[in-house]
Amino acid sequence: MVNLRSSCCSKNTKPLPIENLFKLPSPIPTWQPGGGFGRGTIDLGGLQVRQVSTFTKVWASRTGGPNNSGATFFEPSQIGEGFHMLGCYAQPNNKPLFGWVLVGKNAMNSQYTSALSTPIHYECIWSSESLRTKENSNAYIWLPIPPPNYKATGYVVTNSPESPPLNKIRCVRSDFTENCEQHSWIWGLKKKNNRKDPKEFGIYSLRPTNRGKKALGVSTGIFLVQNSGDATLPLACLKNAHRLSYMPDLDQIEELIKAYSPIIYFHPNDKHLPSSVSWFFEKGARLYREGDKSNLVQVEPTGSNLPQDDSDEDSGGGGSWLALPVDGAAKKLVKMGNLQEAKVYLHIKPMLGGTFTDIVMWLFYPFNGPGKVRVSRLIKIPLCIFGRHVGDWEHVTLRISNFSGELKSVYLSQHNNGKWADASELEFEKGNKPVVYASRNGHAFYPTQGDALQGCCGVGLVNETSKSGMVLDAGACSRFLTIAAHESLTPNVVEPPWLKYNGKWGPKTNYVLGDKIRGVILKLKILPKEVLGEEGPDGPKQKKTWNGDEIEAQDKKK
Repeated sequence: MVNLRSSCCSKNTKPLPIENLFKLPSPIPTWQPGGGFGRGTIDLGGLQVRQVSTFTKVWASRTGGPNNSGATFFEPSQIGEGFHMLGCYAQPNNKPLFGWVLVGKNAMNSQYTSALSTPIHYECIWSSESLRTKENSNAYIWLPIPPPNYKATGYVVTNSPESPPLNKIRCVRSDFTENCEQHSWIWGLKKKNNRKDPKEFGIYSLRPTNRGKKALGVSTGIFLVQNSGDATLPLACLKNAHRLSYMPDLDQIEELIKAYSPIIYFHPNDKHLPSSVSWFFEKGARLYREGDKSNLVQVEPTGSNLPQDDSDEDSGGGGSWLALPVDGAAKKLVKMGNLQEAKVYLHIKPMLGGTFTDIVMWLFYPFNGPGKVRVSRLIKIPLCIFGRHVGDWEHVTLRISNFSGELKSVYLSQHNNGKWADASELEFEKGNKPVVYASRNGHAFYPTQGDALQGCCGVGLVNETSKSGMVLDAGACSRFLTIAAHESLTPNVVEPPWLKYNGKWGPKTNYVLGDKIRGVILKLKILPKEVLGEEGPDGPKQKKTWNGDEIEAQDKKK
């Protein structure tokens, strides 16, 4: 554990969240043996890497960054014999310490093919001397300048203006690297004379530019120094050519689900709960086809008579959709869903070059209910019809380290995007099971209960969440069903016919609004566009995230 209080706090300052080291409530289980999963080291094809979470503090600021709480900079410690630092770590002070960086070891004996090399010199790219802060020491950030055919993957942070020793860090051979991009904001001081860009200089987290099931880019956990106007990034991420050899097998996946599956709470006043897909079909769901709307087709329980894969495109593309039963009583029953019959559908996929496993847990709702709009702190107005549509797919993704099997973060889908939450930001029950809250009627997921506003200036769509007796343990026996998995498990996992359905899970919805009202909503961005109307929902396999990474709100702005 890193003790920060003695070095960055005085008797007159409040303790910061980062002064506490976060650990999961229960010990990480010992996983069944099999393959390379959970063994601590991953070979990228000649470069061995480990995930290190032990740090030595180098410098901290108590101002700037998220919530103006400052940030702390660390270098990895206890990295293991033969391994070398690839870069330092930085984290905002507003969260408990819960981070990691990769360290590397050359796995080849020949000096001519070494995966790692010392830099030829350093460039000091930033120092705190001009900040006029009240910190006890200054900080200096050094960029390693690599030899030819090598790239820097991180920085050295020191308290001295003298250049660090050349053997302090290693650069990585270019063919073990991939392009990367800045991600979330870690730290930066606002400039009073620059209102347009308060984060002109900033510290950011770093991630591979290309991310998905087949992408090779590996996150290093290392921060990025970015100045506005920089044309290129000075750092690279790593690349893994052996990405599937460290994925968990089916027995290990079952253990992971039992250890980390979320506890999902539904709002006590939610009238539209999830069900299984087969229950939806058995209770009278109908298939419509464009150009033949009078011919309603009763869907088989497995979806075997739905248009499969590209067959729907032959009818015009997006030429079919699912609808509620025609009978009034059956329609009312289906719209309510059935929590007792609900299933959690799992998609197991490699991410970040196979150094992580994403367990994507899908929930199906037969119907999405109306939302509410907040127009002031105290007033919430029901939208009556806006937001209502047939068929709703939402999901929670568990991102698990293939080095250790530890749960690192959870993605919570929220309508057309979502948000990642570190494990340190979550509630837990029954050991290491994260608690997740589904919003009333709309089914967006959140890490805490209460009202979450989707809008700006105190006005927008309200997502209401609360604990209730309606709760689902996603890992309970017979609750979950694996419907798709990575290549090494594909022969053992059978995709249900409905997963290959290429049409919409509900009809297109348009809401009647005056042109002026519609224009104001779009201009002020006080409500998401889907409140104005939306296409029928896509199934899981038709969403971009099926083969790619999860989508965050900040990604959609790029």
